[in-house]
Amino acid sequence: MSIEKQKLYNEIETLPEELTNQVLNYIEYLKFSYIDNEAPDSVTIKSKKDLKNKLQKGLNDIKENKVYSLDETFSKIDNI
Repeated sequence: MSIEKQKLYNEIETLPEELTNQVLNYIEYLKFSYIDNEAPDSVTIKSKKDLKNKLQKGLNDIKENKVYSLDETFSKIDNI
């Protein structure tokens, strides 16, 4: 365990029980923020217009038979 993680663990051990859920929520928020910032532009939605454009592209891909099976899709997601 790194020194930073050990310090974090020690701090958590001293927390009053009432703060535990708040700390857990914040840690989950930090993890989500990190993942969101690391995600490629092709899977993040920045605005309503961006969502509309991505949905339209998806519909166009379906019309042009540019589709993936469910297994292929999850395989691609696992590689992100």
